[in-house]
Amino acid sequence: MRLTVLGGGGFRVPLVYRALLDEGLDPGPAGGPAGSGRVTEVVLYDTDSPRLDAIGAVLAGQAAAHPAGAAAPAVRVATALDDALRGADFVFSAIRAGGLDGRTRDERVPLAEGVLGQETTGAGGVLYGLRTLPAAVRIAERIAAVAPDAWVINFTNPAGLVTEAMQRVLGDRVIGICDSPVGLCRRAARALGADPDRAQYDYVGLNHLGWLRRLLVDGRDRLPELLADAGRLASFEEGRLFGARWLRALGALPNEYLYYYYFRREAVAAAAGAAATRGEFLRDQQRRFYAEAAARPADAPAAWERARREREETYLAEARAAGGGWQRDARDLDGGGYDRVALALMRAIARGERTTLILNVRNRAAVPGLDADAVVEVPCLVDAGGARPLAAGPVEPAQLGLMLQLKAVERATAEAVERGAAGDAAGARRAALRALALHPLVDSVHTAERVLDASGALAGLTAPR
Repeated sequence: MRLTVLGGGGFRVPLVYRALLDEGLDPGPAGGPAGSGRVTEVVLYDTDSPRLDAIGAVLAGQAAAHPAGAAAPAVRVATALDDALRGADFVFSAIRAGGLDGRTRDERVPLAEGVLGQETTGAGGVLYGLRTLPAAVRIAERIAAVAPDAWVINFTNPAGLVTEAMQRVLGDRVIGICDSPVGLCRRAARALGADPDRAQYDYVGLNHLGWLRRLLVDGRDRLPELLADAGRLASFEEGRLFGARWLRALGALPNEYLYYYYFRREAVAAAAGAAATRGEFLRDQQRRFYAEAAARPADAPAAWERARREREETYLAEARAAGGGWQRDARDLDGGGYDRVALALMRAIARGERTTLILNVRNRAAVPGLDADAVVEVPCLVDAGGARPLAAGPVEPAQLGLMLQLKAVERATAEAVERGAAGDAAGARRAALRALALHPLVDSVHTAERVLDASGALAGLTAPR
């Protein structure tokens, strides 16, 4: 079975390969799209050759050091997109249009206007979407042309927005993933002393905008018990981030990214007062890593692990500083979040083994109040036929209202890209302005106009394809 990774020179690719080595995807029942359900070849595609070389050195070191190294999937580098895609059974899409320099602009331009600058949330998320969707749609079109039977697992942020755009080309064979929901669910279960693998989770939302509403252990909802226990809430990240009083008032556990909505003023102040934005920190860190890997390829695996650990330790550092400066739990520093979700998804499809995962998929009728084609983030039943969302039931009005507003922002962002591709510069500007101004974290139409103009995002929408 062939797995193609788009963005193969990306920093997190070794997490995927490490998971393949650790879990092996041992041969399972026949009948999946590639028979045995075992990944035998990983194809890396990236437009940045030096980054590909560095990540290739990390993967080679991982395979050599691993007990199962002799059975490690072969790694091949492809320099042409169609070559990378042809013959793929699964495609992991993990691109970053504009690189980390683009991310730093997405963060700094809104912050200069006093509103949140963040990779996927607020004005920064809209700017990232405007830059990313043209590339994501072009990739979807090439997959349709040369690998129409491949399953696409989308890692690319903003994950819900990108997944919905790619689904317009490829349909339900595109599935978006994120590690935030599973991380929240597992931490909450551990706080109760329950086995995370035996619990069931009632989670609903959009990507980076969701809530855990029930946590079932042996058929009993234990979330009220957790919300009532301040000590247990203080034992894990989301409990410390939001605080017991607010979580009890909500009656649910929010995804960590909702901190930016519920504590907007504190989040903006922390970001504005930091010495560097998250994007600037990662840009500088990765420059050091890739330079070190190029100079000493044999040391690339150790250099990558040091950088990965530092990356995990500093995740959401600004929000944690605003909330009291607590440190992350050691169990959350090992990585293995989104990559393990992806491999669990791939195993279920390839082997026809049923499982339940929280994924970004077309709503159908799972979440009342959202249209059938809206991509939502909910528990899904996964098997050889793909992922089907489980019915969420009624959604609390404040949650649904926020979901509807953010879905309108996503749709306006997609419209801006579509109008730009059609050569309608005026229409692209109107839609992009609407996307920014309607976002609940942007406090003024004039602010939205200034952010849009300073970002240069419109130039990329109307450039020749």
